[in-house]
Amino acid sequence: MFTLSVAAVTFGVVFLAELPDKTALAGLLLGTRFRASYVFVGVAAAFVVHVVLAVAAGSVLTLLPQRPLQAVVGTLFLLGAFLLLRKSPDAEEQVRAPADTSFWKVSGAGFMLILVAEFGDLTQIMTANLAARYEDPLSVGLGAVLALWAVAGIGILGGRALMRRVPLRLITRIAATVMLIMATLSFWEAITG
Repeated sequence: MFTLSVAAVTFGVVFLAELPDKTALAGLLLGTRFRASYVFVGVAAAFVVHVVLAVAAGSVLTLLPQRPLQAVVGTLFLLGAFLLLRKSPDAEEQVRAPADTSFWKVSGAGFMLILVAEFGDLTQIMTANLAARYEDPLSVGLGAVLALWAVAGIGILGGRALMRRVPLRLITRIAATVMLIMATLSFWEAITG
């Protein structure tokens, strides 16, 4: 069953965590070199694969007893906040551009870039974590996919303009704060049962 509030929370957490990520910058670089719609199709398809894997992993976590599960979820959110605050948001990665600019080559390059770069990434871990926390795979999956697509779209179409207006460091701190709040709530539930 779909729950709008769970999808909205998931969207917010994943959006904030992904915005300062290297894949948003990679999408931005591909979007400046190739047709944006081609890049987006490949990137969007790769994000769907990652979300399906993350929600499946999170659903397996729900088989644990409730209190230990909340402690694990809280620890993962705490780790996510730490990783966000620790990484350098200014680092840009080089994106290898395909020589052929056809739809299949460009979208394939975007797909492979995201598929490899996002595997085991913070947002994939957070999506699994949210799936375990809420036990609502459809809402978490949809919220996560829409957040990742939104960040990809922003990165591909207008990332440079956004980064000039909103400092990446601020976005990173907001995302880490949200994850700290989620960790606190999870630990509270682990303690109070």
